[in-house]
Amino acid sequence: MIVTDYAKGNDLKSTFEVVKKPYDFHNNVLLTRQKTYESNARTYPRRVPFALSKAEGIYVQDTEGRVYLDCLCGAGALALGHNHPAVMRAMRKTLDDKVPLLTLDITTPVKDQFVRDMMDALPEQLRSDMKIQFCSPSGADAVEAALKLVKIATGKRGILAFSGSYHGMTNGALSVTSMVSPRAAVPNLMADVVFLPYPYSYRCPFGLGGQAGEQVSLHYIEQILSDPFSGIPPVAGIIIEVIQGEGGVIPASDAWMRALRELTYKYHIPLIVDEIQTGIGRTGAMFSFEHSGITPDVILISKSIGGSLPLSMILYNKALDKWESGAHVGTFRGNQLAMAAGSAVLRTIKEEGLLENCSTVGQYMFNRLLRLQDRYAFIGDVRGRGLMIGVEIVNPEGSPECKTGCPVWPAMSLQLQQACFRRGLIIELGGRGDSTARFLPPINIDLAIADTILDIFESAIEELNENC
Repeated sequence: MIVTDYAKGNDLKSTFEVVKKPYDFHNNVLLTRQKTYESNARTYPRRVPFALSKAEGIYVQDTEGRVYLDCLCGAGALALGHNHPAVMRAMRKTLDDKVPLLTLDITTPVKDQFVRDMMDALPEQLRSDMKIQFCSPSGADAVEAALKLVKIATGKRGILAFSGSYHGMTNGALSVTSMVSPRAAVPNLMADVVFLPYPYSYRCPFGLGGQAGEQVSLHYIEQILSDPFSGIPPVAGIIIEVIQGEGGVIPASDAWMRALRELTYKYHIPLIVDEIQTGIGRTGAMFSFEHSGITPDVILISKSIGGSLPLSMILYNKALDKWESGAHVGTFRGNQLAMAAGSAVLRTIKEEGLLENCSTVGQYMFNRLLRLQDRYAFIGDVRGRGLMIGVEIVNPEGSPECKTGCPVWPAMSLQLQQACFRRGLIIELGGRGDSTARFLPPINIDLAIADTILDIFESAIEELNENC
């Protein structure tokens, strides 16, 4: 099937065949029924108004035959794209072999293989020190497990998180998530959480940016850790995203991460690294913390590891293994089909050299976006790593909020997302004011697909610039 880019006439090629669906399955009919029956908490259909019928790789097809390039990919959960052949083969074999699909935490050959594959995916210096705990399917439950683990292991109650963070929507996970609006709606969140300034150079909380902002950030963190009058409770752990995802694709520098790790060593605080979105190859390394060379105490893993199926876990230093039998359980923590798919994901990343591909294609996209930034004043910042890239949309005519950033421009970013969608490209928004356009394509795309993505994005940018 050939899908036309309505603005420029570019062709998006796909192997999908056009199959006319009965009227009852048209987008608007399904969306109307969804609105009728599903809760007001639904999110993506409000901005990406279609119903999906088929998917392959980076391509998705709606119920009326239109094909889109998917740079949302399940909020970054599809490292290999939709329905990758290796993942599909692994799932079919598991079903054909009549493997028990639900085993609680009883082991099977499938689970044993996955655990060994997961440990082999860690940096060598970590493998002998780590243990694994499978959680309920959501990544948020991995956050809950990690918070519980460090509190039990240390006997302390305080948790330090960061401004701009997103860790999930369950009670404990929301408690360490900094977004104000969902927190404000829920009374009695977990106590003893303190938020620290994150090194967001473009909107530096200290009005400095760059290395100067990072140094002040680290000084502030050490000050509150060392000051007996700081007012913070005894700290059981620090939880961090190396690249903040929902916060706007904000990367911490390698030097800052190493300095933070040194502070946690100095003050004997377990470091929890949330790799739920950044892990499994998304940044060009298997885990984003590898770029800085640090060794976390706890690693949170979900999203991409299940190959589109729900799977969630924490890997943690065995010195923290102080909890008793049954201290953290969940009926669906033994998802054998997802573990088989997970082994296929890890094997494919290794065999096909996808970490290197992610770095190469990501840098190519990054460089093209930087050239766009030079041409259009409303592109305030381009940032990220590998194939986790953010483009912050700003109002260049507004008064700067600090020395390094113009005001966010939510209306323009929404128009940009809609213009991309009309042209057959799905991107997500995030960050302050939902003003950061986010790219999370599969890590196995090639340069030709990257060019198609960016040609569409540039076409949308040009349309908005003409209408400004």
